[in-house]
Amino acid sequence: MKHSLFLFDLDDTLLDFRASEQLSFERVLRELGFQAGIDKLFQQYQIFNIELWRAFEAGTVSKDFLKIERFRKTFAANKLELDPHQASHRYLESLSETVVLVDGARNLCATLAAAGEVGIITNGVAHIQDRRIANSGLGDYISFTATSEACGFAKPDTRFFEYASRMARAFSKEQTVIIGDRLDADILGANRFGIESCWYNPGRLANDTAARPTFEASHLDQVAGVLV
Repeated sequence: MKHSLFLFDLDDTLLDFRASEQLSFERVLRELGFQAGIDKLFQQYQIFNIELWRAFEAGTVSKDFLKIERFRKTFAANKLELDPHQASHRYLESLSETVVLVDGARNLCATLAAAGEVGIITNGVAHIQDRRIANSGLGDYISFTATSEACGFAKPDTRFFEYASRMARAFSKEQTVIIGDRLDADILGANRFGIESCWYNPGRLANDTAARPTFEASHLDQVAGVLV
């Protein structure tokens, strides 16, 4: 066996977060009485959201600030008199109810759980991620979930990976691999921590970063074959 500990990013690796995000965003805006132009608003929200997550991962903003600010900026840019605190609360609640699996996620988790231990490593909000995993049907295959919220540090900080490794039943760098879609968080984090990684790259994007994955897969069905 090549690997015995499989550390998965959750969003856009096992769960289609973009699909869940859009469904939740649309639901919340309609609840707040906004009907027209939601697609355009979501595109603007995504820009602010990405900027704020990068700031969070760099340690310059808190997660609590991020959760409200992305809605405040979206509403302000469109001169909408909507409450960003209310929108954020309902959005986070809705995320756990709109779970969409990435194709092949269930089979891959079942295969790897039979070969070793599967853990989740995520920068997402802890109680929301726990509920999303429960609603995904993947919970039987997952041994533990490590969140940046509980740890106090976010991917790609090596302290986050040290925290995650302590949650495993057994840990050795040689038998551990990270599987994720983010070069700047998952793969770079693996590089810094000194473990192997598999870049899930469904869009077959070019890698023009300093991050260096050990393996690459464009579909989850390809992952088990290179890891066990």
